Amino acid sequence: MKIKIAVFAALFCSLAQVGAQENLSKKLQVYVEQFNANDNEAVINKIPNKDSYDWMAKNIPLLDCPDEEIEQTYYFRWWSYRKHIKSSPEGTLVTEFIEPVKHAGKYNSISCALGHHLYEGRWLKDNAFLKEYIDFWLYHADKGQSKRRFHQFSSWLPDALLAYYKVSPDDQYIKDRLLDLDKDFEKWEAERKSKNGLFWQYDVQDGMEESVSGGRRVQNMRPSINSYMYGNAVAIATIAKLASNADLEKKYKAYAKSLRIMVLDSLWDKEDQFFKTKLEKGPLHPTREAIGYIPWYFHLPPDKTMYGKAWLQLPDTAGFNAPWGTTTAERREPTFRTRGTGHSCEWDGAIWPFTSSQTIRGMANYLSDYKKNNAINTEDLYEQIHKYAKSHVMNGKPYIGEYQDEKNGEWLKGDNPRSKFYNHSTFADVIIQDLIGIKPQVGNVLEIKPLIPKGTWDYFSLTQLNYHQKTIAIYWDVTGKKYQKGKGLTVYVDGKMALQHKNLKNCKINLN
Repeated sequence: MKIKIAVFAALFCSLAQVGAQENLSKKLQVYVEQFNANDNEAVINKIPNKDSYDWMAKNIPLLDCPDEEIEQTYYFRWWSYRKHIKSSPEGTLVTEFIEPVKHAGKYNSISCALGHHLYEGRWLKDNAFLKEYIDFWLYHADKGQSKRRFHQFSSWLPDALLAYYKVSPDDQYIKDRLLDLDKDFEKWEAERKSKNGLFWQYDVQDGMEESVSGGRRVQNMRPSINSYMYGNAVAIATIAKLASNADLEKKYKAYAKSLRIMVLDSLWDKEDQFFKTKLEKGPLHPTREAIGYIPWYFHLPPDKTMYGKAWLQLPDTAGFNAPWGTTTAERREPTFRTRGTGHSCEWDGAIWPFTSSQTIRGMANYLSDYKKNNAINTEDLYEQIHKYAKSHVMNGKPYIGEYQDEKNGEWLKGDNPRSKFYNHSTFADVIIQDLIGIKPQVGNVLEIKPLIPKGTWDYFSLTQLNYHQKTIAIYWDVTGKKYQKGKGLTVYVDGKMALQHKNLKNCKINLN
């Protein structure tokens, strides 16, 4: 009798999962039909709108949650990401602009948001094309070009490559690129390393022109590029360990340690409690800018209360907190939004999704991994994510563009064809890694550190999540009635229940 009951329970559970997936598929279809109806499809790359539902149904993790803005934007961003996947004679690429732009390289390629593209795309089930995209930048982008296209913009490629590997491990691929990553890092040193050991960058080649602290011809030492290079060094050391290359592992561990000390000593303003830009002529620029949060993206700051105080500026309306999101410079800055026309590309205060997604990642890392936190909480994080989701709109329809007015959400380039579907940030990755808390690992472990504030969501599900060649399904159900899988948190691995807990809490599942 017990065996029959167990079999019936397993069958009921299986049917419930099938039913839930069918409902999500129908919901996805409604979203896609809406997105397609709003689009004139002026540019068609590898996957046209008519194939977008089939592609998404097969490839993306499916989200169900009670926050309508977050859920709609999640699916819209996958739908728009798909538009940027492009075939070329030198492999599959992911574009930044849907329309061709003059400052792009071959096949409309631009390296500025490369790290964002890899972090976002790694969650697709069929993500092997990202290897072609990585190889394009490592081996093909500069051939036949009058200037180095890969280094046209700052990059955190090694870090993003490792992040991709943590979701879809391919030992041979990542090991085979170790020596080339080492050579490329040394090229960055030759091109951008100052005498004091820090890296400098023009603001425009950080992708952040007309900034408060920088300039197109000013060689300032910015928290952005120095954080990227720190993250790259940490990643190369990890890859070297995977490849059993003790010399390179030692080299990059030491490099990361040294660069970290220099950033803490030279870019941290003790009085203003913030990471700032060090000017070419010596002093720190007086203004706080959102790039001062990028060090937490790579876990660069130590777990000390003094550094955490920087996060007090995020919920502050005189700091970075505006009605439509996170500003790129603190709002108390006297020259806030005074550069240029207000309709070109200014990073002196307006909201840029590129920065919003970086700041949210740093914020989530701080909340998840730092114990000495007296500055922010999960409610602050949720507020930023919700505003970020809600900002994806123009004329009442889903939209992602270049940058926005912080007070009214106006997209400052208007409905410019070049800005439409601007692929210069992440969103799905923010929901998956930061809010729901999937923390990819090198080892065969599924770690979840949810940051959804208590009482905010009574339910959510994330299914069809591809991780370490396994299919993950996560359900949170306060009453147990929404998904019929019991109360609390339930995790399935390849269709089998791997964890169930009454609370939404940190957990680890061994996948071996």
